[in-house]
Order: sequence, then C-alpha cells, then structure tokens
Amino acid sequence: MTDLLLGTSGWSYNEWNGVFYPSSSVNKLSYYSKLYGTVEVDSTFYAFPSKGMVLGWARYTPENFVFSVKLPRLLTHDKRLDLSQGAEADLIRFLGLLRPLIDAGKLGPVLAQLPPSYSFKDDFEKLKGFFDRAPEDVMFAVEFRHPSWLREDVWSYLRDRNLANVIVDEPLLPPDTVVTADFAFIRWHGRGSRPWYNYRYTDGELDGWVPKVKDVISGVKKTFGYFNNHFKGFAVENSFKMMEKLEMSTPLQDEARAKATRFIATGRRDVGEGSILEFVGQGSDR
Repeated sequence: MTDLLLGTSGWSYNEWNGVFYPSSSVNKLSYYSKLYGTVEVDSTFYAFPSKGMVLGWARYTPENFVFSVKLPRLLTHDKRLDLSQGAEADLIRFLGLLRPLIDAGKLGPVLAQLPPSYSFKDDFEKLKGFFDRAPEDVMFAVEFRHPSWLREDVWSYLRDRNLANVIVDEPLLPPDTVVTADFAFIRWHGRGSRPWYNYRYTDGELDGWVPKVKDVISGVKKTFGYFNNHFKGFAVENSFKMMEKLEMSTPLQDEARAKATRFIATGRRDVGEGSILEFVGQGSDR
C-alpha cells in the first residue's frame, strides 16, 4: 500500500533497546528509518529544533523517508494559535527551521495537537485566523481533544482549507474516520489510563481498525498513521502488526515484529536477530 505510511510517534526511546534496537549504541534514527518509511517527531512539541538537528534528520534517512512534525506547544497551548499573541511569527520561524526537510522532500504533515481546554465556542475564531494565514503548500493536520469540535461546520472549514482532521483512537473521543483533506492522518494513542499510551493493543482491537484504515485510504492521496503507545515498545509491535494485517509488511518487518513480541513477553533480547542487524547496520548515536 504505497498510499499508506505507518510508523510510530517518536523513535529515541531507551526502553526500545532490546525490543527493537539491538543495543544502546546503535544510531536509532538510522536503524528506525530502514524498517519504517515515516515517523512522527514528538520532540518538537516541547521545543523548537535546532538547525543542526533538522539537517541530521534529512541527511541520515533514506531518500523517500517522511517526517510528520508536531507544532511546538508554544503555539498550540501557550498562545492557543492566537495571531494577536504572535503565533504567525512563531509558525514562520518553525517552518524555517524545517527547511532542510522541505528541500529534501521529506516533510509530511505538520501536526497541531490542541489542548483539551481548546473549545469550539471559545477558540474557533483563533483557529480560523491562524490557518487562514498558514502557507497552503504545507500539509497541516489538526487534532481536536475537546468534543465540541465534532460538528459539521468545523469539518466544512477544514475541507475548505484542505486541513486534515486527525482520526484518533483514545478513551475520550470516538474513533470516527472523518476525512477532511486530500490526505489523512491517524493516531493510535492507546486505551489505557494515566497515561492512555501505556497500552498494548490486542489482535482483536487492531482487527477492528483494518476496515477503517482501508476505507480511509480509498478516498485520499496519502494516509499517515502513527502509534503513540511507546511504553515498553508496544508501538513497535502494534505498528508492525497493523502492517501485517493490512498485507503490506515485508519479511524484515515481520521479523522485527516477532522479535518485539518475544521481548515484550519475556523481557529478554533474542539471539535470532542477525538478519535484521545485517540489513540495518550499526553506528554511534548522533
């Protein structure tokens, strides 16, 4: 399914050593990008990236690798996308830092994850003002976390601006597959509690998503999907398992999934991981 890219939210987790990465000294992004075609950058939510960091992302990943990047919380949470608070200037600065990804053709959607307190009644005008000024040549995905946004006039606005409504799997909002752009964005957060993403999806739960994913990808040019349940490497196992269920996984991805499942079950690193290591190679962290 070349019109579907599946990955995880973040990649630099020490708890993935053994379950996914063969050692703590491996170059994590290099290793990750040889088994996945995309990743969602979560670290940019907490701070603007440095120029050197973004250059490294572009340089040390394969040619067709795609980064979806989270807007900094300075814009979404602190300034609440309010132009009067300087949110437009912050966006220009942020996109400027992403220039190496843009130039390399590796920038996917920019994700605006809104705070739970961000409501339709109080904040719709701020949201419209912000995205009305956002560049049209950048893909944006909007993740609502307050139920007041789940209404047709919001979907209509997103469609007019080609903004993707983020389809979510989480405890508080319905997993409705509302598509509002010529691309789609799905995030599997998990169904746990405190935090939600400390969760391991069952086969049955993933099976329930297979027809939904197929329905979504049938109506758009490209779909991006990310598993955010990174605790204990659950996102690795679940993302590869979803690929397998969608009949899009490779033998190396199946092998990586099997390794993750065994490690999660036993807590021990397998000895039978040679073919993965030979393909990916090792290096020092950058």
